[in-house]
Amino acid sequence: MLVAIAGGHGQIALHLTRLLSGSGDEVRSLIRNPDHAQDVEAAGGQPVVCDLEHDGEGVVATAIEGADAVVFAAGAGPGSGAERKDTMDYGGAVKLIAAAKAAGARRYVIVSSINADPDAPGDDTFAVYLRAKGRADAAVRESGLDYTIVRPGALTNEPGTGLVATEGTGEIPREDVAATLVAVLADDGTVGSEFDLIGGDVPIADALSRARD
Repeated sequence: MLVAIAGGHGQIALHLTRLLSGSGDEVRSLIRNPDHAQDVEAAGGQPVVCDLEHDGEGVVATAIEGADAVVFAAGAGPGSGAERKDTMDYGGAVKLIAAAKAAGARRYVIVSSINADPDAPGDDTFAVYLRAKGRADAAVRESGLDYTIVRPGALTNEPGTGLVATEGTGEIPREDVAATLVAVLADDGTVGSEFDLIGGDVPIADALSRARD
């Protein structure tokens, strides 16, 4: 399977790249900064310079051409202003939807956020972020693609445990988010499902089974 990852230099994306490449899958990582190519290659991915925020849909479609699945793991990142939450966390996800359709990639997995809500109240940057993520999730649902929406809780750099929960609030290691994404991509039964994701006491495969029941 060839998986294209938007936001390919992010921490979750690099964990995901290592896991996928280690299991024999191909990874094409979309990065904005060419200086990040070496990190992607070290993780086992093929870096492709593509600015999801500013490049046109055709450029993005070319970047992911041949992919069996796409993962939206991009985002404006901490410290960015409200405007970039809208153009990247929402706009980038929508542009990747259009590119996936143009490139013939039916499978779309999005890394969202716990409490993502297009109607989240408040005027602070975090509220804008939650609204952008919520709007992106809605666009994915309405895309007609074979989607899965994964909404992690607060992210940590603790070692992964392989044990998660799909309800409640709390933290989760980035490694476990990446491992869950691998399991989602390998499980057609997760198509059309969406769930929160935090650290827990249930193996990932079992948690996914419960989430789709």
